[in-house]
Amino acid sequence: MEFIISFLSTPAVLLGVVAFIGLLAQKKTGTEILTGTFKTIIGFLVFSAGGTIMTGALQNFNKLFQTGFHIVGVVASPEAATALAQTQYALVTSSTLILGFIMNLVIARITPFKNIFFTTGHSLFFACVLSLIIKSQGFSDIGAILLGGTLLGFFSAALPQLCQPFMRKITGSDSTAIGHFNMIGYALSGYIGKLFSKHKEKTTEHINFPKWLSFFRDFLMGVAVVMLALFYISAIKAGPEVTQELAGTQHWLVFPFVQAFTFTAGMSILMTGVRMFLSEITAAFVSISEKFIPNSRPALDVPTVFPYAPTAVIVGFISAYAAGLLGVGVMVFFKFPVVIIPAAHICFFSGGTAGVFGNSTGGWRGAVAGSFVVGLLLAFLPIILYPVYGSMGIEGSTFPNIDYNVVGILLNKLLGFFQF
Repeated sequence: MEFIISFLSTPAVLLGVVAFIGLLAQKKTGTEILTGTFKTIIGFLVFSAGGTIMTGALQNFNKLFQTGFHIVGVVASPEAATALAQTQYALVTSSTLILGFIMNLVIARITPFKNIFFTTGHSLFFACVLSLIIKSQGFSDIGAILLGGTLLGFFSAALPQLCQPFMRKITGSDSTAIGHFNMIGYALSGYIGKLFSKHKEKTTEHINFPKWLSFFRDFLMGVAVVMLALFYISAIKAGPEVTQELAGTQHWLVFPFVQAFTFTAGMSILMTGVRMFLSEITAAFVSISEKFIPNSRPALDVPTVFPYAPTAVIVGFISAYAAGLLGVGVMVFFKFPVVIIPAAHICFFSGGTAGVFGNSTGGWRGAVAGSFVVGLLLAFLPIILYPVYGSMGIEGSTFPNIDYNVVGILLNKLLGFFQF
């Protein structure tokens, strides 16, 4: 059991196995099979390393920003919330994760929802959300695992379908899907973009920057400049003592500089990994789908769409983060029982992806509007379920993702009609 849990929680290995089976099915030579499998694993690990570097830098930014601007509340971080839940509900959560992956394959085989979800980190978070809500309604462990695993498998196969019309538009292909549980938000961003469809040709990628801003045409340069500004504003507001504590032996004014470029380096690494593993896994998956699950497609993490509209990613991040800060202001002003503080890394990946979707249908206007709405949903939806998690001993953090909350709210209401 421990081996299986560890196996399913390691997406690089899982994708490597898929590549191996696909290449074997194509009757490739031993060398080609080995090369394709290893490239898939290495590429995904490079991709993951880039994401880890970016997340670490953004978490430092969160600390500086919250301290500098005196924002106190609950940080919306699925990683932290899951870690808290694992102390009491590890068995239910891990078993739900395993059953969810099995049910995903079954549902993809027998229904029109042909998406195989490979972002196992997100699957773990969703398994945790489902376990907490179902257990809060009095279900036994076995009942929670059976219901939670079935629901996880269904939504892993079905929710990517909402985004597929936009994925075809973004990538020019139907071979991959999005596997990231903000899919209701991404589809919504795509539809919001359609409100600006007459401007869809004026995309973020065709913005005519003034000559002195022409370096923004280079994606990494644009990322570096934006992050430099955000880090220095936050560090100066937080003050030398707080920044120096985070910086360690580094000078406090050097720290934000290094962190901004560390984030940019992480982005470069991530994009390299995406290009490396995506070509291998897509080719291998064609063979698997033809033999075992006809017409199926892999649902992969959101950075796989970043190369198609990299400027939209930055626009979406800024817009979603601005929406989250507006949400904080509203919560404080109206004295909400809990204030949800936006996590920069969540706004980057989720808001950035929403920007790509909105941009695909409404140009830069769609990118701004779509990601702003997604940012508001990331801020306000977690408030509804926070008392449920609190009753289960999960306090100080919560799950911000839109799919977790929309499904969780509906499930909590539905199960509330029954007594167990």
